[in-house]
Amino acid sequence: MVALLELLAYTSLWVAAAASALCAAAGRALGADPAALTLVLVAAGTLFVYNIDRLRDVERDRATSPRRTAFVERWRLALAALAAAAAAAAVALALNAGPRVAAALAPIAALGLAHRRLKRFAWWKPLYVSGAWTAVVVGLPAVTADRVRDLPWVAAIVSATIAANVIASNLRDREAPAARFGARVPMRIALGLAVAATVLALLAPAGVRVLVPIPLATLAALAAFRPTELYGFIAVDGALLAGALLSLAPT
Repeated sequence: MVALLELLAYTSLWVAAAASALCAAAGRALGADPAALTLVLVAAGTLFVYNIDRLRDVERDRATSPRRTAFVERWRLALAALAAAAAAAAVALALNAGPRVAAALAPIAALGLAHRRLKRFAWWKPLYVSGAWTAVVVGLPAVTADRVRDLPWVAAIVSATIAANVIASNLRDREAPAARFGARVPMRIALGLAVAATVLALLAPAGVRVLVPIPLATLAALAAFRPTELYGFIAVDGALLAGALLSLAPT
């Protein structure tokens, strides 16, 4: 079981599934129905960005995520092939989706490739990561949305939840805020963001309330937080996946 969890987490398949599910959930909240190819595009782009980051930053990750680093070193060629295939699929699907989609995704891809350098500014990491995720998983379904008026609600709920996720991940890595203040202050901020996102979802227009499970699942994962690699990669990131899938359940 542990081997399967490591495979899902360390190949970034888990986080790619979460991104795709979030896109589908945001689409439902906006009255849109993202095409299957759009969901594949989101998953492929996430796989590419995250695996490239893992492959390029092995030395830095060795101290913060030794188990994942050992996996990456052992399966470097396979992960490089996966990243290349994901990149090819993402480019093909983005071009097929039309120039507007391709132009919108280009800066996000550039930001993803610059993540290796940008993440050194850990204070800003929750902002730009949550912004990039929201631009993709909310922005793509918004293109064909029936309820564009609900876009601010959906974007706020998703971005606050992602920011809480990133702050919790930084705790495990002992990045700047955690190194300066310890775990208590950043965790309180993460929990506060998850609570705020949950309240927003409960107060949102009827169609948007389907998103309640997303911040609620993240809140549950943070309440039981453990600063271990598998808990961060499986439970914290998995809360995004579980919450999104619950948001897609028939009502």
